[in-house]
Amino acid sequence: MNSVSRQSVLSRLGPGGLLYAANKIIAVASGKEDERWRGKDEGALFKRWRRTPSSVDSAPTVPVPTTPPSQPSDLLKFLAINALELSAPASDALLKSRSSEWFQLSGHPGSLAPAGPGTVWKRRAPGDHPAHNPERDAYEALAACPHMRSAIPRYYRELEYGGEHFIELQDLLHGFRDPHVMDIKMGTRTFLEDEVCNARARPDLYDKMVRLDPNAPTESEHAARAVTKLRYMQFREQRSSSAEQGFRIEAVKLPGQPPLTDLQKVREPLQLAATIARFLGNDERARHAIVSRLREIRDLFERSEFFRTHEIVGSSIFIIYDDERVGAWLIDFAKTRRVPENIVVNHRALWKQGNHEEGFLYGLDRLINIMETANLSKIGNEATEQPDVTR
Repeated sequence: MNSVSRQSVLSRLGPGGLLYAANKIIAVASGKEDERWRGKDEGALFKRWRRTPSSVDSAPTVPVPTTPPSQPSDLLKFLAINALELSAPASDALLKSRSSEWFQLSGHPGSLAPAGPGTVWKRRAPGDHPAHNPERDAYEALAACPHMRSAIPRYYRELEYGGEHFIELQDLLHGFRDPHVMDIKMGTRTFLEDEVCNARARPDLYDKMVRLDPNAPTESEHAARAVTKLRYMQFREQRSSSAEQGFRIEAVKLPGQPPLTDLQKVREPLQLAATIARFLGNDERARHAIVSRLREIRDLFERSEFFRTHEIVGSSIFIIYDDERVGAWLIDFAKTRRVPENIVVNHRALWKQGNHEEGFLYGLDRLINIMETANLSKIGNEATEQPDVTR
């Protein structure tokens, strides 16, 4: 079957039909149609079959137990899954089967969706177009970089579906069981320089500032009832730990609990340490593995030619661990930009308009230091006595 007719058939089947067809392929190949593969338990296919983890997929500290191969053959299972992964967004059955293990921790609601076993689709950022898609370009460049390909989610492809454009990436949550998850926005500056080049004072931004902190505007700003975009953005950075520490904790997910996303008050070093201690739960094994992984990422970052020539604005470090594995990756490159040829960035210097420094490595240094030095048992107790720190 050629690619055109194959795609045509697949499009007519639709996601639900593909799932049913995949189950039937397996049932027929195995010579039986027992209840594990019937439609009423369609999720069983994905619970039983997983891709074999690799060094690119994760940074495990404890090997994941492998299940001995069973009928039907692994090849037929692969073909069935491959057919399913050509359909997206995911079918209702697939979403239901993954609802207990997949969630979007932070970011723009609806920007991510599970696409197949082990993959997600991320919608192209508003304003980007095929000729200028910074996130796609960054992932393609980093995937080709021998230093950085293990520090990012695996990049598969760019595609169009239903008139919208997506990139397909490794689902970092895939393979973890009810994990601890933390999303950390990196840098002292999380806005692009061209976002704040307009010096016009704006009443709407003044109103936003006053709603957040009535005492924040200066006397002259109160008199004008307006502030510039740069003033407002820096005010927002100073309200979190970004400006002083070079990172801020965007969200935390603990096992069996809903995500904590309202973390704007977590800005002082002790508060950050308390939040990290709560995330680690006195697990020294996880702490040492995460610190080791963060040091590895920093070393790879510093050796990468890509990062010597780009500013990395608004990117995050995504940390996951459960009882068996630990992983951390760089994610989110929608605001990554190549710097002018006459500019040299070290990712630690103080930002001034035009120098393109964003403080990524400054923040990573601080994050590693807090992870290393925090007294988990002591700070963990303090965190439980002060629940408002992380709520």
